[in-house]
Amino acid sequence: MAHHRGYNQCWHKCPLPRPKAKQRVVKLRVFEKHSLRRERLRYRLRALRKRRELKPVASRMDQITSGDVLLFCTLRNERARLPYFIKYYREMGISHFFFVDNGSDDGTSEYLQAQADVSVFYTEHSYKRSRYGVDWLQWLQRRFGHGHWCLTVDADEFLVYPYCDTRSIKALTDWLDASSVRSFGSIMLDMYPKGPISSAVYCEGEDPLKIAGWFDSGNYMIERNNYYWNLWIQGGPRARHFFAEDPKRAPALNKIPLVKWDRRYAYVSSTHMLLPRGLNLVYDQLGGEKTSGCLLHAKFLSTIEQKSSEELKRNEHFANSHEYKAYHSGLSEDPDLWCKWSEKYINWRQLEILGLMSKGNWA
Repeated sequence: MAHHRGYNQCWHKCPLPRPKAKQRVVKLRVFEKHSLRRERLRYRLRALRKRRELKPVASRMDQITSGDVLLFCTLRNERARLPYFIKYYREMGISHFFFVDNGSDDGTSEYLQAQADVSVFYTEHSYKRSRYGVDWLQWLQRRFGHGHWCLTVDADEFLVYPYCDTRSIKALTDWLDASSVRSFGSIMLDMYPKGPISSAVYCEGEDPLKIAGWFDSGNYMIERNNYYWNLWIQGGPRARHFFAEDPKRAPALNKIPLVKWDRRYAYVSSTHMLLPRGLNLVYDQLGGEKTSGCLLHAKFLSTIEQKSSEELKRNEHFANSHEYKAYHSGLSEDPDLWCKWSEKYINWRQLEILGLMSKGNWA
């Protein structure tokens, strides 16, 4: 396990195999390729099967045109967050939104159906048994996202990329196309308030980053997954507060949210990694820097205690909801996640200076 201050300073050097071991290495690589192909086929078949669980309640796919950037999201009971979330990504240049509503009862579905650029699919089936929503979204991406740049995010995640203050996401994807790049990586930054979490009272339509605008500038652990070739990043306030006794159990912060989708692709685990695994090489292995972004994760608002209690009862999250168990336990004392190393978010240039994202050779 290596400790790094920034995301783009990490690369991996593999020693050349010894001559006597070359034959064994070749056999291992052939086995890996066959194994990965079978795994990808299995995920694609799962998505095909899970399509029966989705009921279209607002279908506006006829509006989509060639070159549109599409957003995909699975959610439940996020009515208060949606006005700002949709506004944020509309202004970024997202052309059409696909939402899978997993049994909301707070008006989420009704609000989404009223939006002219949104298609909504409803299901009350198990979130856990759909690979935490990945199967549902993968079917929609296969059906409607083929050939489009597709952004996959949660309702509390806000993408920041180089020049996002002056250039639309279409400018980014056009440059990625011209550079023959098919995937765009990011690190997820957990945002939090200065003071007790309960003090970050959220009102519908409000920018959550105005009340929870701090993040950890360092304290990240990075290692390379030699099987899927992706980076595995952990750390930040969740690792140091909610998983202090066992930081390796902290949630992963590596994300590949933006992909030029092909119906043959498949997400393996949330948006942490993909198949084919070449899509996971969103970092430079030779010591340079590839263009990358950040996902600002506005989870730690006053609403999190109610949300964690609800998700504990549902028990629909990864590893028997161990993450939400940690939240529920850690929130009992209404903690203050702010520390002397916390940074107040200003803009993407600040994140680049800190080494958390990079403009690479995009000028």
